[in-house]
Amino acid sequence: MEDPKLIIVSNRLPISVTKENGKLHFSESTGGLATAMQSLPADTSRLWIGWPGIASDELTPGEKRQVNNYLAKRGYVPVHLSTEQIDLFYSGYSNDTLWPLFHYFGEFTHYRDDYWQSYKQVNQLFAKVIKKHIDARDTVWVQDYHLMLLPSLIRADTPEARIGFFLHIPFPSYEVFRLLPERQAILKGLLGADLIGFHVYDYARHFLSSCTRLLNLSHTHDKVVYDDRSVTVDSFPIGVDYSKFQSAALSDGVKVEIDRLREHYPDKKLILSVDRLDYTKGIVHRLEAFEQFLQTNPKFHKQVCLVMVAVPSRIDVETYQTLRETVEKTVSRINGEFGSIDWTPISYQFQGLPYDELVALYAAADVALVTPLRDGMNLVAKEYIASRATPTGVLILSEMTGAIDEMPESIKVNPSDRSAVARAIKTALTMPKAEQSIRLASMQRRIARYNVQRWGNDFISQLEDVTRSNKPTTKKQLTTSTVDEIKQAHARAKNRLLLLDYDGTLKEFTSSLTPELARPPRALLALIEKLATAPGTTLCIVSGRDHQTLQRWFGKLPIILVAEHGAYVKTNGSWQKTATSFDKKKRQLRPILDQFVDRTPGSLVEEKDFSLVWHYRDVPTELAYIRTLNLKHDLRNLIKGTTTGMFDGNKIVEIKPRSITKGHAATTLQDKYNPDFILCIGDDFTDEDMFRGLPESAYTIHVGHKDETVARYTISDVPSVRSLLRKLTDK
Repeated sequence: MEDPKLIIVSNRLPISVTKENGKLHFSESTGGLATAMQSLPADTSRLWIGWPGIASDELTPGEKRQVNNYLAKRGYVPVHLSTEQIDLFYSGYSNDTLWPLFHYFGEFTHYRDDYWQSYKQVNQLFAKVIKKHIDARDTVWVQDYHLMLLPSLIRADTPEARIGFFLHIPFPSYEVFRLLPERQAILKGLLGADLIGFHVYDYARHFLSSCTRLLNLSHTHDKVVYDDRSVTVDSFPIGVDYSKFQSAALSDGVKVEIDRLREHYPDKKLILSVDRLDYTKGIVHRLEAFEQFLQTNPKFHKQVCLVMVAVPSRIDVETYQTLRETVEKTVSRINGEFGSIDWTPISYQFQGLPYDELVALYAAADVALVTPLRDGMNLVAKEYIASRATPTGVLILSEMTGAIDEMPESIKVNPSDRSAVARAIKTALTMPKAEQSIRLASMQRRIARYNVQRWGNDFISQLEDVTRSNKPTTKKQLTTSTVDEIKQAHARAKNRLLLLDYDGTLKEFTSSLTPELARPPRALLALIEKLATAPGTTLCIVSGRDHQTLQRWFGKLPIILVAEHGAYVKTNGSWQKTATSFDKKKRQLRPILDQFVDRTPGSLVEEKDFSLVWHYRDVPTELAYIRTLNLKHDLRNLIKGTTTGMFDGNKIVEIKPRSITKGHAATTLQDKYNPDFILCIGDDFTDEDMFRGLPESAYTIHVGHKDETVARYTISDVPSVRSLLRKLTDK
């Protein structure tokens, strides 16, 4: 048996394949992700799956085999994409829909169905390739926004796998994310993972809020319960290879480049700007801020130079072509206005730089101007700090970057405030060296400690911890063998008692504003009747609903009905009412609940003979949380020291006599019928009373994910309950 392995999945492999004059060429990447993966323990068996960078329709069958063989020897597995898929999936949905929307650029976001269809298709293609290589004991780490459907697809194929996902761009606020037509599908795709990582907590918070608002999922701190699983959401700020940059800055090759820069810019303060040419980077805003600095600080003319490196990006996209034209016109205008024969304020380069030249710029620049309008992390800021071999240098950093939380010693700016950026440039250029040294040293210590290697190891370590801690919650999960055991015990029994909750057990929850949607369908009524009419069987629906509703829905069936948690019981065709004195207390409490309904759209009060129920299923979660706390506070003083209790349920707060419980009803029925087989299924806190009151031999089953249930078993959802009950009717 092979050892468990780590499968890294990303849109691009850390190796690119190109074809020139009929020959294939392979070039390795030295990016941060590749560095992080190389830093994992040497005994970790690794496999990397991704697109090799060349369209499949550019390759002959023989060349495709050559690519596959070359990559296989290096631990890579290619996912071959056609030119059309690259256009619609990568350039389309990934970078023409998700990228601008997630960076808050709604004006550049395009929603097209062919984009979405291709995105789904490619994610499924990745899943198909993974399926050929995965083992149930493997760990899969999926990277970035191109593959957000993939975790759930892997989960469907290999439920036991350990799955992590990391998003390398911002996750937007709910108000922005909700604009995406496929928003729910994206969330469900991500929730297939065991651990979802973001650069900073703000992004994690936005994700959790979207899960709550769009999928109605509750979360406790950093955990979301979805599909009977606990998904952990956390932040992991990616770093840089600190020692690599420090070593490079001291190398002979970089020193030569630094000398060249000083010869080219003698007696000049260098301000460095390095970015991909992307509208999220705020390059035009930066240029205009530098222009304002020159306007308001003439004494710095001929004393400073802004070295701007714009790395080509998506040059075939019209938006980026327009941006390039705007940047170059702005550079030309500023140089024309302020420049002279012996001084060019801005040195602009539209190209990527070799590593040594880039590190030399980092090491030589007096100021780094890093002011994107929105950025997931921004590693340029960290690379600049890591490359400083001398104890000077000032970082001006946008507060819209993920990096700002780790680099508070930088000069923080709002990139849209040109005046503030202009003032920050002056502050940076005039900052005393002693202060520069203190700020720089503090940032260097921090990013040296939490480097890219630490980032990779931390994520994998937490993924292992998360899946390990999740395992005990599955011990009670109803298995195939347990279902067979229940079926056999049911068949052998002479006197059976079936106690079934209704909402959330036999029927999915519906809007509390339209209760008739919860009416049982014909197939469910037929199933209940078939179970109830089997010889030696007593079937009872034990519900919190009022007796009139249960009578209307189930009155014609040969079953026992328990309404309002035991306040009403129907046996032998007639309803029996429990005697209480709750009416007076109900009249006192009802006005308070009505006040909360008036102030809380989507909520309602349900009045029963023996209880008052405040429903908030249709109330936004954050508002529901606040209103629930306030309501319980107001009610607590009124029921203190009385026989009335207040109980939390599934999106409800219920006030009723403490003496009326489902547990009491269940034990009464058990005493009356003395069964040799008991099956009890429920999903709510009120059903815990039944589970607790029944003997250990009873088959008690909780519906849904609940670690603290006293039931013997858990079952995932309502369809699974119905499937189990149908099995009991099979002969």
